[in-house]
Amino acid sequence: MLNENIKKLVEYGIQTGLVPKTERIYTTNLLLEMFHEDGYEDVAVDSDRIELESVLKELLDEAVKRGIIEDSIGYRDLFDTKLMNCLVPRPAQVQETFAKKYEISPKEATDYYYQLSQDSDYIRRYRVKKDMKWKVASPYGEIDITINLSKPEKDPKAIAEAKNAKASSYPKCLLCMENEGYAGRLNHPARENHRIIPVTINDSRWGFQYSPYVYYNEHCIVFNGQHVPMKIDRSAFIKLFDFIKQFPHYFLGSNADLPIVGGSILSHDHFQGGNYTFAMAKAPIEQAVTIPGYEDVEAGIVKWPLSVLRIRSKDEKRLIELADHVLGAWRGYTDEAAFIFSETDGEPHNTITPIARKVGDTYELDLTLRNNITTEEHPLGVYHPHAQYHNIKKENIGLIEVMGLAVLPSRLKEEMELLADYLVEGKDIRENEKIEKHANWAEAFLSKHDSITRENVMEVLKEEIGITFTHVLEDAGVYKCTEEGRKAFMRFIAAL
Repeated sequence: MLNENIKKLVEYGIQTGLVPKTERIYTTNLLLEMFHEDGYEDVAVDSDRIELESVLKELLDEAVKRGIIEDSIGYRDLFDTKLMNCLVPRPAQVQETFAKKYEISPKEATDYYYQLSQDSDYIRRYRVKKDMKWKVASPYGEIDITINLSKPEKDPKAIAEAKNAKASSYPKCLLCMENEGYAGRLNHPARENHRIIPVTINDSRWGFQYSPYVYYNEHCIVFNGQHVPMKIDRSAFIKLFDFIKQFPHYFLGSNADLPIVGGSILSHDHFQGGNYTFAMAKAPIEQAVTIPGYEDVEAGIVKWPLSVLRIRSKDEKRLIELADHVLGAWRGYTDEAAFIFSETDGEPHNTITPIARKVGDTYELDLTLRNNITTEEHPLGVYHPHAQYHNIKKENIGLIEVMGLAVLPSRLKEEMELLADYLVEGKDIRENEKIEKHANWAEAFLSKHDSITRENVMEVLKEEIGITFTHVLEDAGVYKCTEEGRKAFMRFIAAL
């Protein structure tokens, strides 16, 4: 079986273009070494039916059987990445191919690189396809919902061993250049099959890669070559457009640079982008505005639950100038009547989540106003998902959610299945500790639906999750989508 699966894996590499036919023997020998095997006999395989997931599973089972690895998700993920690295071209080869395809077009280059990232199993397609995804209509357009199931849960044994493992600061974080080719450990994912494309951003060295979890099409990460903290400032706007000019078919945005309203990794300067049009990008200008000194720049408040000022121009330098002006004003802006405080006790609260794109020959920049103030009533943040919605979404509203895509925790899949049964059978939700958190929510929406049946219950739940996420986005808006909220938003615009 080992010979058969090694041949299948090599054949997979040749079929996908990862391995040249001339390297068949070389790649076979690399894989044999992984299993401490000295001999090999060629066998016949069905090359038309090679499924990477099943081939890797059988090879991993063989590694466990031979005592090469322990049988746990953590060790299996570390080892199958080593196996795939035997097939993946060296970084210089990938970069050279990318550069040649870029000469044809930026899209040609990213198409190649995205396919490579999947074929190499850096993006584990068979896991990503397990994610639940759907769309829900809202007053602001179609909202995207996803329940993330692609990140494997570590078993207790691996968690315990990771705690006892020797502390390491290499790589410093998951976004450092040093991850390329890194073997990984139980508390740090293997990246031996990972390849990074170097890009120059604002005259400095940056890296371009895809997210292994691809929450949307061609979900990419652009990260600083140095491990430096995120910061939203004039240079951040320059960096966004530097990338957009190189890859005009992609958008690029940044998480905010403050806790609560920021991303999960504030310690490393980075952006996220991709080839996808979110509901936010489709949302129209609700109220056009003119900003003194920038009359040549089209500007307006976007019809969106968060507070977004969209600016448009064919000259990206004008957008950078205006964005810097808006950021400077917002950093120091206080409007007590609207509960906007720039700082309390010396702690700054105001920042911006920016998103840049090119539409035809015009550049666009969405400036989402954020504030991370907390109160006794809202200890996790006033402009953060409120407690009544924590059964669905408790985590920060970062860049991806800002644009209209809910990334919801994997626990929801099991909870929704349980809740569906209880709703159909009319059982008391509060009696089950796994779903009692959903009781108030379910009671609130049940009256809206004529009947809950086995056939429609999951569609009802999906719709209600979407409605709840829309309310979560409204919570995150510093100015509400009301007459009073728009007046307060215009007070800030008037102060520019």
